[in-house]
Amino acid sequence: MDWLAKVAGEQMVKAGHWGRPAGGWTLAIAGLAALSLSACNEKNEYVPPPPPKVTVSKPITGNATLYLELTGNTQAYNQVDLEARVQGFLTAINYKDGQSVKAGDTLFTIQTNTYQAQLDQAQAALQSAQAAQENKQLEYNRQATLVQQQVASVAKADDAKAQLDMAIADTAQAQANVEVAQINLGYTDIKAPFDGVVSNHLQDVGALVGYSGPTKLAQIVQINPIYAYFSVNERQVLRIKDELAKRGRTLRDVRDVPVEIGLASEDGYPHKGTLDYIAPTLDQNTGTLTVRGIFDNKDYAILAGLFARVRIPLQTKSDAIMVDDTAIATSQAGSYVLVLGKDNVVEQKTVEPGQLEGQLRVIESGLTADDQVIIGGNQRAVPGNKVEPEQGQMSTNTETETVAPPPKT
Repeated sequence: MDWLAKVAGEQMVKAGHWGRPAGGWTLAIAGLAALSLSACNEKNEYVPPPPPKVTVSKPITGNATLYLELTGNTQAYNQVDLEARVQGFLTAINYKDGQSVKAGDTLFTIQTNTYQAQLDQAQAALQSAQAAQENKQLEYNRQATLVQQQVASVAKADDAKAQLDMAIADTAQAQANVEVAQINLGYTDIKAPFDGVVSNHLQDVGALVGYSGPTKLAQIVQINPIYAYFSVNERQVLRIKDELAKRGRTLRDVRDVPVEIGLASEDGYPHKGTLDYIAPTLDQNTGTLTVRGIFDNKDYAILAGLFARVRIPLQTKSDAIMVDDTAIATSQAGSYVLVLGKDNVVEQKTVEPGQLEGQLRVIESGLTADDQVIIGGNQRAVPGNKVEPEQGQMSTNTETETVAPPPKT
């Protein structure tokens, strides 16, 4: 307390110099010294900060449809190349590139005069053969009558019969030539084999096509309806088989099994369809089974060859436990959630997350319906530390039929 004596001495000197009563200053200094000594005897104590505030809520329980989620690709319902099968010059293109056409519409025309002439020639040959056949028929009938009358020899009747058989064969060949000529003439008009969209033409009017084999002219694609192909591994196949068995069905009964797909730019699975085909055997190289779904595509919203997210509903779980997806974190040990333990101490629970239902994640195991899950202020919640909880509410989920959470305790 040397500094206090020094201050008191200085004040006394000043008081004497200015003519102030020394006694007053003495009492002031004495009080200041007593107050300072009392302050020196007090000890500073650490006051901890209050526990951080977090938001907690019990999980939502209710009905949730469990899905098998896969990936696949879309493919056209029909897709073929339009080719020139006869030689000739391309005389007409009867559609616009990318146009939708109906089955039977004429898309390309190859010069027809040559093939029409060949058909006329074949028809003339047929008429000649038919006339020759009639003549041979009359000759045979005459010889057969003479043999019966014992006027002509049997040898002549046999010869007439052979000539008639040859004439019949010639007529049949001429008829076949007519049919071939008609087919070739038909190939000069290239028609749409089904309803679809035609690609850009690959040959222009005036081009010689079909001179060294079939010439590709364009491609026609049918995408309404449209397919989605995906692969299912052996474990998933057995799971689907078990679920179907519970309903008294087998893998062959897939026509009314629902399937949903979503494209890369879409949220959720907006396109609904049904399973259409399951391969009869597993691919031994990949251990997977090829499965196909069929989907309505009247507005052409789905193009062929796109990546697609696929899901198949397996079962409906009536007591599913669901929490806000943002409440789930991941560490090297796996997924976990933070819950409120005894005396408001934070605990970490390892969970097995399931599929996403809107903004809620189904929890397969590791959590009970009575747990108070920390859904807000997670960054301030440290396992083993106390927190100050306040009740909140899990994210709403319009896609899942849920039961209201238990009342607050």
